[in-house]
Order: sequence, then structure tokens, then C-alpha cells
Amino acid sequence: MNIYPAIDLVQGKAVRLVHGDFDQMTIYSDDPVQVAKDFLTQGAQFLHVVDLEGARDGEPRNEGVIARIIQESGLIVEVGGGIRDKETIEKYLAMGARQVILGTAALEDADFLHDAVDIYGESIVIGVDVKDGFVAVEGWRELSDMRLDTFLQDLSAIGVGRIICTDISRDGAMAGANRDMYRELVEEYPVRITASGGVSTLDDIRALRHIGVEGAIIGKALYTGGIDLTVALHLAKGEE
Repeated sequence: MNIYPAIDLVQGKAVRLVHGDFDQMTIYSDDPVQVAKDFLTQGAQFLHVVDLEGARDGEPRNEGVIARIIQESGLIVEVGGGIRDKETIEKYLAMGARQVILGTAALEDADFLHDAVDIYGESIVIGVDVKDGFVAVEGWRELSDMRLDTFLQDLSAIGVGRIICTDISRDGAMAGANRDMYRELVEEYPVRITASGGVSTLDDIRALRHIGVEGAIIGKALYTGGIDLTVALHLAKGEE
């Protein structure tokens, strides 16, 4: 199982929100590039970066610092937040991002989604944010009428290879991963599932590895000391 340390960006700073609420924001670092380098030092290989303002506003807001993270961190970087057109996909890939994450656009623009998967293949990851069984959009501010199971069936049918599924109710709340949901997703859908939201203990890491998810994204727990990244990386490999 892969471990993806997370850096969420607002105004060029590394922050964490609670349930996606900008009014519940904690700034953890004014230097996200150094945060990324520290993750590398602790043994990380991958990095999950989200432009929170981009997700909220529908267009990138932190491209400069994202470019520096990609170019200077030494990590394999995936980027999400406000990616709604081919130009933005190509811009991030040209910067050196390994993958780009489509969220709102994947749900609201079927033609764009199909084209992106056809053209960019494995470089496209779909971020599915869920609350009470429905998919949320616009930086989690709106709940769509699309059910999670229906959306995942559609994504599987068009050949999406990897999906990041975030339980909004647990994100940033240190409430533990929604293990039952991920178990069900792994059993029912022929895509690689990455767990996100509420991953807050080493027991979460053990459980998710046994469930069979592709990876786990860890955010707040790394910044608060709830999870030691080096230990988590070993557990993800089955090294107790």
C-alpha cells in the first residue's frame, strides 16, 4: 500500500481544514516546499497536493508554490484543486506532476472527463468526495444528487484506473478512516481505491492495508504528531 502525505494550500501556505470549512483552518507552515522535503527525509516517495482555493474557486490559485514543490521536493507529486480544463492538466503535467486529480469537473462535464481519460490515461485520477452516500462538488460546498455507487460504476465503465475517495465527515477531524466504506468499495469496483479523510492512527494504516486499498492519504495526523510517517510507511509495506 502506498502512503501519500498531504499538503493542502491556501495563499501559498500549508494548512488543514476541518470538514473542508475555510472558517476552520489551521496554518501549519509558511513553507510548503520545506514540508515536502521533510516528508522525503522521513522516507516518503509520493506526495498529495491540493490547491484548496483552486477547488473552491474553480481555477488554480497556488501554481507557483506547486511548481516549486514538484521541482524541488524530490517526491512523486499528484495535484488537485480547480482542474477544470485540458490546459490546466497539461500545465501541471509539464511542471512534472505525475498525476492530476479531477473532482467537480469529472462529475459535471462528462465530455471533458471522457476526453481526459482517453488522452492522458493513467495521468488522470478522480477525486470523489462523499457525504451521506452522495458526491460533493465545488470544494465540498455543494452536495450533488449523484449517489456514490452510481458515480463509481460510471467511472469504472469509462476506464478510470484510480479513484481517491474522501469521506468529508471525517476529513480533518481525526475521527478515523471509514473502514467499512473502503472495504465495500474495494470488494465491489474494479478500480484502485485510495483512502482519504480521517486517517489518524497507525491502526487505520494497518486496517486499510488489510482491506486492500491502493493507498492512504495522511494529512492532519502528520502535522499534529498523531502518526509518525516513517512508521506508517513501514506498516504500509507490512513491516510490523
